[in-house]
Parts: sequence; structure tokens; C-alpha cells
Amino acid sequence: MIELPKPAHAQAVASVERYCREHLTDYLDQPVGNVAAAGLLDFFLREVGPCIYNLAITQAQERIQAQAQELDIELHEAEFGYWKSASKGGPRRA
Repeated sequence: MIELPKPAHAQAVASVERYCREHLTDYLDQPVGNVAAAGLLDFFLREVGPCIYNLAITQAQERIQAQAQELDIELHEAEFGYWKSASKGGPRRA
């Protein structure tokens, strides 16, 4: 189960309460309080949380793979460049 840190959990519970108060009052017989909102949040964290987590992991993997594929382009160093960078008269002798 996904567990939110206490401050985030408290803020999420308050957000669920507010959502219910502003959008569901026509459908509910009584207001959704703190305990009910916390229960609803915990249900969604258990039920839907793993789907969101797995999707985030998949997206992170895809992004890392895309960046890894670009490493050769971004970090490529030309090989055997001494003669190409030497002056037109040839390489200097030490």
C-alpha cells in the first residue's frame, strides 16, 4: 500500500472533505467528515495507488531509456582527431 507522509495525508484528507462538500452535497445525505474522508482516501490509495505507482515507474523507465539512447549523441567524442586538428602543414614535432 502507498502511504503518504503525515503532512501530505492530512492535506489530502482535507482536500477530499472539501471536494465532497463542494461537489457531492446533492448526492450525500450527510456531510463527509474527517474520518470518512480519511477512509475514502485510504481506499483509493490501496485500490488505485498501485496502478498510479506502476504507471509512474513505467514512465520513468521509458524516460531513462530515451535519455540513455541519446548518450552517444550528446557525449560522443571524435576519435583519432589529432591529425584533423593539426595545422595544414602537418603535425608539430615535439
